[in-house]
Amino acid sequence: MCVLEFFRRHALLRFMLAHCLVGIAAGWGFVAGLLALDIGGLAGLVFGSDEPALALALLLFGTAITFGSVAMGGAIMNLGGDR
Repeated sequence: MCVLEFFRRHALLRFMLAHCLVGIAAGWGFVAGLLALDIGGLAGLVFGSDEPALALALLLFGTAITFGSVAMGGAIMNLGGDR
């Protein structure tokens, strides 16, 4: 069974993955805004470090986990409101 067929069969996993991806995109947009506006000198700190790729990767990973989890949790808690 391929991955696409697996997600076609399991609607709940598809639901969770879709909301997780939306949360990750929102998190990465948040990071882009933080870096573009240089809030708290974050862009200078990240790009002025010895390993800017590592610092940026850790920042993106952390926000992806956080925002993805929040989006999935919000979607699950909103399931009961469809009555």
